[in-house]
Amino acid sequence: TSTDTQPQAQHKAGDHTETIQLEFDPTKTDYKTLLNMFWDFHDPTACHKRQYMSAIFYHDKEQKAIAEESLKRQQSKIKKPIATKIMPAGTFYDAEDYHQKYLLRRHTALCESLKKAGLKNFKESHVAARLNGYCSGSGTLAAFEAEREKLGLSDTQAVLVRQCFK
Repeated sequence: TSTDTQPQAQHKAGDHTETIQLEFDPTKTDYKTLLNMFWDFHDPTACHKRQYMSAIFYHDKEQKAIAEESLKRQQSKIKKPIATKIMPAGTFYDAEDYHQKYLLRRHTALCESLKKAGLKNFKESHVAARLNGYCSGSGTLAAFEAEREKLGLSDTQAVLVRQCFK
C-alpha cells in the first residue's frame, strides 16, 4: 500500500530512520505474509540507534492489529526481547542517490555496465533491486541463474553478478 514519498529532505543526524517502503498488490500477497518475511530476514532483537532501528509501519487500524499480533507471535518463539517498534506510517523521504541500492553500487564494474545498457534509475528499478539482494548475500547462485534471462542481463553482466557469490 502506498504512502507519499517526498523528495530528499535536509535532516540532522539522528532524526530519521533508514527504511524501505513496500508497495504491494493485495490480490497477490498480503500484509501478514510480508510481516512473516520481515521477521525471517533480520534479527528483531538487535537494538540500534534511531537511524538503523527495526520498525514496522502501518497505514490503518487493521494493519496495526496485524503487526502487533505478529510481534506477539514472534516474541513467543524467542527468549530475547524484540526491539522492533510498530509505528504509524508517515511521510517517507528519499535518501540521497548514493544510498540507493548501496550494496549493488559497491560493485562498480557491474553498475557501470548496467548504466551503459540504459539503466538510469536504480531506485525504481526491479532489476537493480534484485541485483542489490544478490550483491548483499541474499539469494543463491541457482536462484540468480534461474532468473538471469528474465532480468535481461548480458553475459558480461552475469559474470559480474556471479562474482558476488564468491
